[in-house]
Amino acid sequence: MRKQNVIFSFILLVMVFAMTLTSCKKDDPTALTLSTMVIGTTDLNGATAPTNVPVSPSIVATFSTDVDAATATNTNILLQQDYDKADIPITIQVSGKVVTITPTTALGYGSLYKLTFLALKATNGENLGAFERAFTTEGTFTPSGQIAYWNFDDNANDQIGSYDPTAADIVDLTYTASLNAAAGKAATFNGTTTIIEVPNGNTLMNATNFSICFWVKTNSTAKTGGHFVMGLAGWYGFQYEMYGGYDGAKFAFRYALADNSTSSEDMWFPALADQGWQGWSYAKSLTADQMKALLKDTWLHVTYTYNGATKVGTLYYNGEKMKSFDFNLWPAGDAKKGVTGLKYDGDALGNKLAFGFIQGRSNKTISDTWADYSHADANGHFKGQLDDVRVFHKAISAGEVGLIYNSEKP
Repeated sequence: MRKQNVIFSFILLVMVFAMTLTSCKKDDPTALTLSTMVIGTTDLNGATAPTNVPVSPSIVATFSTDVDAATATNTNILLQQDYDKADIPITIQVSGKVVTITPTTALGYGSLYKLTFLALKATNGENLGAFERAFTTEGTFTPSGQIAYWNFDDNANDQIGSYDPTAADIVDLTYTASLNAAAGKAATFNGTTTIIEVPNGNTLMNATNFSICFWVKTNSTAKTGGHFVMGLAGWYGFQYEMYGGYDGAKFAFRYALADNSTSSEDMWFPALADQGWQGWSYAKSLTADQMKALLKDTWLHVTYTYNGATKVGTLYYNGEKMKSFDFNLWPAGDAKKGVTGLKYDGDALGNKLAFGFIQGRSNKTISDTWADYSHADANGHFKGQLDDVRVFHKAISAGEVGLIYNSEKP
């Protein structure tokens, strides 16, 4: 029995000694762990990735101990757009235990994003293991980088920028149910007098890269002639029209050239399109009946993109590529081979973008009577509905076009 007591006493002494040594380690670092991560009141550190996150978020991560700011860099903290794996530029601020991550531009709507931490350290040198958090932004899918957006939900204001028409520049406009409940209301045009005039249209289109997309539905009842859905001094800026027979439609855009002049080029897309025209790099051939099914009395999603680097313009209907042209395919010596981007070259005093006609009422760039809003021959006034007009100063990708359409379609 005495021998057992001696052994027990020895073990106890060793344990006490070990505990004493442990308590005397003054430099033992506190492990760096994530305590909380929030966007406003939304928890990003829960079991389920949050949705309806604002497109201009400020992400606040709080850790268990002070963070070494030298390790909180754009190399170690990454924000990525999931659908195309694009890295999103961010700013990073460190204040003690708190790291704040802010995108430098607004994120896209209805998109999944992944925030990844790599090789972050505490000020005492303790490492943080790599981890990832995800969230989805609010709304239906829209790529980042919108310059202007009109949703026509009982008003004609630009929802993200400053392209708001004055009350005097909204004529005989009504708002009616759009393509589905999620889309809310749409702007409705009577085919004779309705017009919306948006100021500073020249700054809206002057860009090396450009995209515009919108939903449109014509109303053929008691309508003669074609539909000028929108126009900024017509081909001196840009326009979109649907032909009276619903057998085709076209964009026309003005482009800046290397010699400082400008020139227009149509993105026209008729039935039975033939790829053999100069510069055309792709054209889907639709019969007249197939074209009419797209253009007449039904909702159609229209997108045009222009990529300044490749000099390629592309037209999409309902998320599908319909036509493209390439300025590189113009003949040697042609000035259009030196195109540098889009450029407004209309009347400086009449640079209003018109929804519902080819140009604004005071814009005299096109002097023909058919382009005069008040003239009897001006039978090209748009009759129908227009909704969710979006403008970008970038060429959105084919994948993004498809995602927009699929997230909004009826």
